[in-house]
Amino acid sequence: MEPPDTAEQFFAADTFARENGVELVNASPGRARVKMEVSDRHLNAHGTVHGGALFTLADVAFALASNSHGVPAAAINAHISYLNAAREGTLFADAEEFALNPKLASYTVRVTDGDGGPIAIFQGMVYRKTPRQVREERDITTR
Repeated sequence: MEPPDTAEQFFAADTFARENGVELVNASPGRARVKMEVSDRHLNAHGTVHGGALFTLADVAFALASNSHGVPAAAINAHISYLNAAREGTLFADAEEFALNPKLASYTVRVTDGDGGPIAIFQGMVYRKTPRQVREERDITTR
C-alpha cells in the first residue's frame, strides 16, 4: 500500500482522530499542528480534559509529522507528561521532529491551551519502513 501523498490525505484516513474532534491545522516535513475544541465528550469525572483525549491530540500531531516524509512510520514508543489541567476552549498540539535517520525518528509534541499555556509534553519515536531501494543504495555505498 502506498503512503498518502499529503498530510490532508493521511489525516482524512484517520477516522479515530476525526471522531474525537481533532482537526488538522497545518503540516510540513517533520512538523504538524492539530487542534481540538474541548466539549463534554472530552471531560473526565473531575470535569477536566481526559488524559486519553490529550494523548490522542498529541499522538495525531506525532503521526502527521512522522509520516510527512513519504516513508511509512509507526510509533514504537510514546510518553506524555501532563502539566496543567484543561477544562474548556481550544487545545493545540504542535509536533516537531527532533532526530531523523533511515530507520528511526524522534519527535516532541507540545500541547497548549488557546493562550499558549502548557498542558502536556509528549515525546515519541517511530520505526520508519525505509523503501528497499534506499536501503540497497546505502548498502552499495558502504561496501
